[in-house]
Amino acid sequence: MDDDLQAFDRENLIAEVKKLRAGIRAHRDTTGHDLCWHHPELWDLLPEKTEPSIAVPPWPKFMRGCIQYRQSLDRQAPGAPIHDKEFNG
Repeated sequence: MDDDLQAFDRENLIAEVKKLRAGIRAHRDTTGHDLCWHHPELWDLLPEKTEPSIAVPPWPKFMRGCIQYRQSLDRQAPGAPIHDKEFNG
């Protein structure tokens, strides 16, 4: 799957690593309401292009998952500042 890397010279490998690091940092640095969204631009960093096949849970299960995710943030980052703004999608 990653055979394309064999053809990369040092300069191209460094450029690829920098591109991947930038994508990971963008995902890592997501905050506020953007935490709730999936990030297909992260998937686009891979050389193979596929149509994502996502399955969406029914609303009650989805909302329970959102609540559990928010609770996990309370445990993992208890001192995080509060982003007290409404979502304006």
